Amino acid sequence: MGQYQRLLLIVEADLHPSAALRRACALARVSGAALHLCAFVQPPPHTHLWGEKNDEATAQRYMHHYRRWMVEEAALLKEQGLDVTTHVVWTTHPLLDILRYVEQFQPDLLIKDVTLEPLLKRVFVTPLDCHLLRDCPVPVHLVNRATHSLPRRVVAAVDPANPQANALNQRIIEAAGAMALQCNAPLHLLHACDLSPAFNGEASLVAGAWDEDFAEALRESLHAAFINLAERWSIPPERRHFVIGLPVPVIHEFLDEFEADVVVMGTEQRAGLDRLIGSTTERALYSVSGSLLAVRV
Repeated sequence: MGQYQRLLLIVEADLHPSAALRRACALARVSGAALHLCAFVQPPPHTHLWGEKNDEATAQRYMHHYRRWMVEEAALLKEQGLDVTTHVVWTTHPLLDILRYVEQFQPDLLIKDVTLEPLLKRVFVTPLDCHLLRDCPVPVHLVNRATHSLPRRVVAAVDPANPQANALNQRIIEAAGAMALQCNAPLHLLHACDLSPAFNGEASLVAGAWDEDFAEALRESLHAAFINLAERWSIPPERRHFVIGLPVPVIHEFLDEFEADVVVMGTEQRAGLDRLIGSTTERALYSVSGSLLAVRV
């Protein structure tokens, strides 16, 4: 039995074969999972001019070409031996409807192409992809590109320095391990060790944190926590990567250097700090060349 039983692919509005479709088909093929294609169709930009004419019949006419494409694509995939079903949803609130659909369908994995939003737009409007990272109850695989249909290297990006993240680290490694096992790919464990917070604020000055000995002691402590985590999950030494630096640049450089296909990261609300671990995950989404698999607790 494969690691995945039900895969949900969110079909993009342009209705063209995409990296996410290629990845979803490859995962379905190797796992034997049922693949469900779903398009969430929004009214065209001029819909506000329709007024009361925006009725069910109008929506059905507009969605006709979506349904036709989905049927044709599903037929081609079935000829390849895949178990494929399709559905088209008319929506004016895509996030809410996707989350509602996920609750009903209960997929093992939601797969979607990354929508590359301009930076200025992201400042004022949170992209749908970021909302899914924060709110989706199942793992979300956002595909930037699929150089290889099946991932050849999977990286679990963990934070063993944070005791509150133990449950999240476990979810990250479990999800990464499941994908690696399904794809017969090696699993790497990565920690970007950011020492800069230790040198910020009054506490660091009182503790004499500017001293190089203190920095080295802190690094050794964090490295020991990382090694303990790797040992608990039986990650071999050659696949353990403890790198000093800011998380997003470290992850970006690591994926490029090792030609890793997927990085698995987590999203979770940090208690009392009013900020998300997921903020790092969201920044990585638009920075890394590979694809992202996000999990939450």
